Amino acid sequence: MRNAALTLGIIAGVIGMIVGFFGWGYTEVIERYGELPDLAEQVDNVQLVRASALIAPMLAIAGGAMARARALWGGILLLASAAGMYAAFGFNVFTMFPISFAALGGILAIAAGKPDEEQAHF
Repeated sequence: MRNAALTLGIIAGVIGMIVGFFGWGYTEVIERYGELPDLAEQVDNVQLVRASALIAPMLAIAGGAMARARALWGGILLLASAAGMYAAFGFNVFTMFPISFAALGGILAIAAGKPDEEQAHF
């Protein structure tokens, strides 16, 4: 299960970086060139979108990378990444895979239970 969490976390982070790049870019274009009524309007919370665009993919990649050695910590980071992406971008056609992969990876990492080391994480 830890290997699945690692793979899902890395994939979620890479796709999340693409979504984050476009989210940050969209807010910057609207800020710089202005809104087009009923076509392109600024988001309600620009700082939330920008912060999540940067932090959520990093949490997914870091959580996936940690899932083998420290499953609990990796799982918590993956779940935090999924929550951050959902809060900033919502659940839509572009975010369904990174959110789902990060959440499933987090659940699998936490459910991995006892790691290969002698001490369990819970």
